[in-house]
Amino acid sequence: MSAASKITLGMAVTVSTAIIGYVHYKQSADRLKLHDGVLRDVEQQQRRKHENTYALQQQIDITKQLKAQETSTPDKNLVSEPAPCKCKCCTESLGRPTSLAGCSKQPQQKQHQQARAMESGGEEEATSGAPTRKDEI
Repeated sequence: MSAASKITLGMAVTVSTAIIGYVHYKQSADRLKLHDGVLRDVEQQQRRKHENTYALQQQIDITKQLKAQETSTPDKNLVSEPAPCKCKCCTESLGRPTSLAGCSKQPQQKQHQQARAMESGGEEEATSGAPTRKDEI
């Protein structure tokens, strides 16, 4: 075997060994990176879980405080339901009185307000709006 062929064979074996070694090293490094990513994801999930638990506990505490305030203060914050509208159009169309907000005759809303004002005895509120005919109410 000549010297040139021995050198060529030695170089080919060396380069092949280097390539195989590099591929194995790179594969190991990639596996470590992937494993580190999984660990980061687990840490993130745990951190989010703790943050959500903390936020939930704060909401529970605030709810308890609000309930304590509700029981200690009068019921002036409660919203009462509107009085039923007893206009002819509401009573005739539905067969029962309905609230002004639930009235199917939206263009006649001023008339409904005036009729309710007259029923409650508020003459000035009834005349403050647009003039109406008594037979329409």
